[in-house]
Amino acid sequence: MGATIIYAVLIFCLLIFVHELGHFVAAKSVGVRVNEFSLGMGPALLHFGKGETRYSLRAFPIGGYVKMEGEDEDSDDPRSFNNKSPLQRSVVLVAGSFMNLVTTVVIITIIALAIGMTSNVIDLVSEGYPAEKAGLEPGDRIVQINDTKVNSWNDVTGTLAASEGETVSLIIERDGKELTLISGVTTNEDGRRVIGITSRLEHSFGKAVIAGVTSTWELAGEMLSYLKLLFTGGGSMSDLVGPVGIVSIINDQAKMGIFYIANLTALISLNLAIVNMLPFPALDGGRMLFLVIRQITGKAITDSVESKIHFAGLMLLFALMIYLVVQDVDRFILN
Repeated sequence: MGATIIYAVLIFCLLIFVHELGHFVAAKSVGVRVNEFSLGMGPALLHFGKGETRYSLRAFPIGGYVKMEGEDEDSDDPRSFNNKSPLQRSVVLVAGSFMNLVTTVVIITIIALAIGMTSNVIDLVSEGYPAEKAGLEPGDRIVQINDTKVNSWNDVTGTLAASEGETVSLIIERDGKELTLISGVTTNEDGRRVIGITSRLEHSFGKAVIAGVTSTWELAGEMLSYLKLLFTGGGSMSDLVGPVGIVSIINDQAKMGIFYIANLTALISLNLAIVNMLPFPALDGGRMLFLVIRQITGKAITDSVESKIHFAGLMLLFALMIYLVVQDVDRFILN
């Protein structure tokens, strides 16, 4: 369990750090005065000042913040957050989630590059299967099955699954030449149509980056779809997990290896990016919403009023966290 706690602390600290670093760098880049950059919450364990900013490491790795001049109070400082243009404030607010999004892409890219990605090149030809009888060999690149061009292993398996009849025609590349072979098709124990080949894993940086971007996009779509279900009554609060639940999941993933931990970190990072942009008070998305409202209503909402609303939102978020902790303890510890 000790290793799990270390993993959990490292994951939380990494994702909080990159999120707050995004706000920090964006704030500095548009000339906002940053009074404090804090990693963690609660009493300060370490702190030092450099220039106008105080840097601190706090006791509990469950959050962090960038305290900007004029963010939650009226300020006459020309470098305060509230005196910057709407565009500049938007850049600062979005930067944290953007960094978590980039972190997700980077982690998935590293995983794909380290493990390797399937390709349309044959790695093994299983003995006794139709591919062996057809003359397919390791190293052959499949470029077409029947009338369908294939560029990936998913294309290969998908085209075979959709094929009909007892045989398929394959065009392959071997030693720089194209060959046409006819292979029988059989059905495996899962009911899938196969010919008895496996894919060779490729370690390509370009393809790994593409995999990182496309996987992040697909995962984001799935998360947004679930959030829609949750807010429309199709989901359940019991599906959500808090810090205790995340630690329990980390413990399970740690038993399976570092790549599972890395994949979980990417998922949490993406979740953090999306949730932070929800239009709820105290979240970055809520601050963006007030930015738009105040542009429309002018001075109808003061900095003081907005600050109080965000504080109320923060209290509601703390209440939700407490609820999730209680639910997690009942689900993962007591049962």
